Amino acid sequence: MDKEKIEAGVRLILEGIGEDKEREGLAETPERVARMYEEILGGMGQDAGEHLQKTFTVAGSEMVLEKNITFYSTCEHHLMPFFGQVHIAYVPDGRVVGLSKLARTVEVYAARLQLQERMTEQIAEAVMKYLAPKGVMVLVEAEHMCMSMRGVKKPGSKTVTLAKKGVFARNPDLQEQFFKMLER
Repeated sequence: MDKEKIEAGVRLILEGIGEDKEREGLAETPERVARMYEEILGGMGQDAGEHLQKTFTVAGSEMVLEKNITFYSTCEHHLMPFFGQVHIAYVPDGRVVGLSKLARTVEVYAARLQLQERMTEQIAEAVMKYLAPKGVMVLVEAEHMCMSMRGVKKPGSKTVTLAKKGVFARNPDLQEQFFKMLER
């Protein structure tokens, strides 16, 4: 990331809204914002495959569900946060991954300028590509600050997106089992 460009941009925003960019409370804001973007958008240069490479052999092939994975992301339309939870289920085909690796995969895609719909699909595709399971299903529920604090101003509204691959795309009973497990 080019922190100097970010800092210059923040100074222009401060000027544009009529603020004194040199006043005590704002003098260091451009540097703070640049560091913040480096942190919250750090997934842009990461590959989810690095987290999904280490797998373990298993005999069974029942659904594995990791639910309530909290995430924070930044909407590419307004550069405002959206946040919520991701639920990932997959049916192994002889290999499983450490559960924390699913959460790390979510972090990789959330730490980018993002669309929720794209992020949902990216998580599902990464699990399919690197774990080669029989199928995967990803559900993302999020509140978007661009809807909560600006525009239509509807706090508490949630956007829900879903991606189904492999056996989940073809088997309604497996989909139903996924949703029942989410309720527990």
